[in-house]
Amino acid sequence: QVQLVESGGGLVQAGGSLRLSCAASGGTFSGYSMGWFRQAPGKEREFVAGISWSVRSANYGDSVKGRFTISRENAKNTVFLQMNSLKPEDTAVYYCAARGGVHPVAAPGSYDVWGQGTQVTVSS
Repeated sequence: QVQLVESGGGLVQAGGSLRLSCAASGGTFSGYSMGWFRQAPGKEREFVAGISWSVRSANYGDSVKGRFTISRENAKNTVFLQMNSLKPEDTAVYYCAARGGVHPVAAPGSYDVWGQGTQVTVSS
């Protein structure tokens, strides 16, 4: 069973940047599409970005397009989320997730494995 561990969260001022990492262990990373989601208090879990195993396709939530970039290094079983031009409304717990499908999708229920989350707080 693949296990996911996120890191890189923290406190940053508006306009700043953070880079989140998600490391997979305990099983093969091969063939999994990966996604980043976030959840703020009192809100539903929101799709942020996703990337296919082949790295040929990536998609983003509307609220982060042009500011966030997802990438992965399959040899290192790691996926990244580069977050630039951060806004206070980006404050949330960020989760990475894996699904055994070719392409990433936006529906949280389509993902099989989840990390424990990392807190991102953007101050104004």
